[in-house]
Amino acid sequence: MEYPELAARTRRFSHGAPRSVTVASDGSRVVFLRSGGPEDPADALWLFDVASATERLVADPAILLESDPRDPLTTVGLPPAERALRERQRLQASGIGGYATDPAARVAVFALAGRLFRADLVQGDVVEVAVTGPVIDPRPDPTGERLAYVTEGPASADRTGLPGRPQSPNGGNGGRCGGQLRVIEADGTDNLLAGEEAGVSWGLAEFIAAEEFARYRGYWWAPDGRSILAARVDESRLPRWYLHDPGDPASLPRSVAYPRAGGPNAEVSLHLLDLDGGWVDVHWDRETYPYLVSVHWADTGPLITVLRRLQQHGLVLAVDPRTGETQVHAELADPRWVEPVAGTPRHLPDGRVLVGGELAHDGYDARCLFADGTLLTPPSLYIRRVVGPLPAGPGATDLLVEASDGEPSQQHLFRVRTAIGGGVESRRLTADPGWHTGVVGGDVLVVGSASLDHAGTRWTVWRGERELSTLGTLAATPPYSPRPVLERVTDRRLPTAVLYPRSHVAGRRLPVLLDIYGGPGVQEVLASRARWLERQWWADSGFAVVTVDNRGTPGVAPSFEKVIHRRLADVILLDQVDALTALAEKHPDLDLGRVAVRGWSFGGWLAGLAALCRPDLFRCAVAGAPVSDWAMYDTAYAERYLGLPDDSPEVYAHHCLLELAGEPPVTPDDARPMLLVHGMVDDNVVAAHTLRLSAALLAAGRPHSVIPLTGATHLAGDGAAERLLRLELDFLHLHLREM
Repeated sequence: MEYPELAARTRRFSHGAPRSVTVASDGSRVVFLRSGGPEDPADALWLFDVASATERLVADPAILLESDPRDPLTTVGLPPAERALRERQRLQASGIGGYATDPAARVAVFALAGRLFRADLVQGDVVEVAVTGPVIDPRPDPTGERLAYVTEGPASADRTGLPGRPQSPNGGNGGRCGGQLRVIEADGTDNLLAGEEAGVSWGLAEFIAAEEFARYRGYWWAPDGRSILAARVDESRLPRWYLHDPGDPASLPRSVAYPRAGGPNAEVSLHLLDLDGGWVDVHWDRETYPYLVSVHWADTGPLITVLRRLQQHGLVLAVDPRTGETQVHAELADPRWVEPVAGTPRHLPDGRVLVGGELAHDGYDARCLFADGTLLTPPSLYIRRVVGPLPAGPGATDLLVEASDGEPSQQHLFRVRTAIGGGVESRRLTADPGWHTGVVGGDVLVVGSASLDHAGTRWTVWRGERELSTLGTLAATPPYSPRPVLERVTDRRLPTAVLYPRSHVAGRRLPVLLDIYGGPGVQEVLASRARWLERQWWADSGFAVVTVDNRGTPGVAPSFEKVIHRRLADVILLDQVDALTALAEKHPDLDLGRVAVRGWSFGGWLAGLAALCRPDLFRCAVAGAPVSDWAMYDTAYAERYLGLPDDSPEVYAHHCLLELAGEPPVTPDDARPMLLVHGMVDDNVVAAHTLRLSAALLAAGRPHSVIPLTGATHLAGDGAAERLLRLELDFLHLHLREM
């Protein structure tokens, strides 16, 4: 069986591998998800007991639903809001998609086909909990006694705690209300905490928060379990877009509230809701700072981060849970855009507030951590995420962080000293080259390690300096071991990789496939074997595969990332071309007379841009789900990098593929063929992007083909992306034959 078939059946060799790892606050147990084998798509809930170093199955979706684990019942029963949340998380697993625990990991709750289940992780019992409607994002309170969840109930449902609103005339939800936030008491009583009519939801993250700020939740329990901090989201001002799958003409279009660049955003507010029915509003200038980026609530009180619309200024605010009043703890400012550090802000044990920021003076160009304004991390580290506290001896606590140290293709775990006085101090905890992530609880650390030297991610359980065990994996082993050549090129030291066919003989020139993403926030050149499995298949199909992380991608330095502000097209395409030219000088077998480019999403836009702007170099392009017009993409992303469309129409026009495609080619060689691919029910980059691009190419007489993926979203899941590979290969072979 060849790679495309294997990848489709194993979900790119991830079925059977542990994921979504949690460690109890006392280090006694590790909770994780894993399916039953290399071709089993349904994830089950597992527990690793640290004392005995043994694993046990906690909850099997096949048993709980009384169906085969491969049965569609494990995904078909999902509420629409749950499907949307999984799309934002890029989650394709079926079965138990996610779970939540109390801090001590004594209780886990999860939704399965819209039903609610509670697992006692100490005794091992799993019970279904009666609810009023399909369940979204259930979470236990910190004591493990109560459960909260969100559901979409009937518009006529009785509401308490907050006044209702009349149904929005353009809500389009068939008489159902927005998300209701509900709490189940220890005796099973199910109480409505907050809920309103259509167009307003409680306890759910809005599209922008989840898609662009990685905030996937909309409510947070108080540490004592007696109140909840909840987001109220009003989408009634947003335009309605309608998604329809033409492959199913009997189905009705699905209405979505889409925050298009330059248009209105959802109105987001925060409210402290007591379980006894009282509430207070959280006060900040929501007109000036409309984006709620992060929320963290520990014993010392809630901390939130809010940003202005163009994201060049933000505030870290402490919330008084009694009054809802806020106090500014830190200001975040950058003339390009603010990039918060994941895992911040948070309180340190001594009460100081930890904030991520940038050091950009005295010759420094660093992404660092600060505690009440004092630098905690050395400027040599590029801080990516704060994992949590690490015990550091009697009465002392350090921080565990994920960071890069000079090599952007690798990520390591570092212990960072937080004690006042004594200067900045950090110690690297992971030794082997690769990409390391961490989860911590008490004195137990679980390290997930990916590498070019082994397949998949290995999860190792440590207590202090002692390795206890590894979490078992049932994932399939890939049929080969890619060995990309990773190197930095040009005066900008751009991270790149080159992959040759495994049977390549030096001196034989090869057509080049530039396989790219190139967009902000994403790296492709990583020291992780999983990144190169598909690319090795492309190489073995007769190509030299090249991947470049241009300026604008993370991992190097803030200035490297932010130079693209309002000029993505010029900087990114220049870097891709310059890197390709530099690599050809080092690798003479790269034939730059036969170059193709392929990409998806931002990479699809970049592939189209390359073929339209540099037809002298790129002979053909495969553009999957391309953003053909940034004015038709979402507010937070487009405006962060390009500004407001009304303020900068020339910037949007410069980045618009429709404008470029509409120009008739001067010579036949200027019209390079494109293969456009798009999911018909994509709610992120809607299919209209490709349809309008196709119309512009057709009007200008530019050759292209379109593959519509019926029923597919932006993820092109269920094996669609893998099945496309052979069609893409035929297209590239056709247009890159020996000249």
